[in-house]
Amino acid sequence: MKHWHVYIMTNKRNGVINIGVTDAINERVKEHKLKGYPKSFTARYNCDKLVYFEEFENGSEAEKRERQFKKWKRDWKIELIVEMNPS
Repeated sequence: MKHWHVYIMTNKRNGVINIGVTDAINERVKEHKLKGYPKSFTARYNCDKLVYFEEFENGSEAEKRERQFKKWKRDWKIELIVEMNPS
C-alpha cells in the first residue's frame, strides 16, 4: 500500500520553513538534500533538514493537510515541529 506524507523541511533551527507533500518521502528528502532542482525554493534557501512529517493512506487527505499547514501562523508550525522534534 502506498503512503503519502506531508513534511516540513528547514535550513536551521527557527530558519526558513518549507512544507510539501509526497508519496515517496525518502526520495523527496534526498532530492532536497542534493538540491536536485537548483532553482527551487528549498535549494535557494538550503532547506535540507527534515524536521516534521505526517503519514496518510490517501493522497487527497495529505494534500488537504498540506493546505492547512500553509495557512497556519509560523509560531504554530514551530510548536508542531518542537513537539515532534525538540532538538
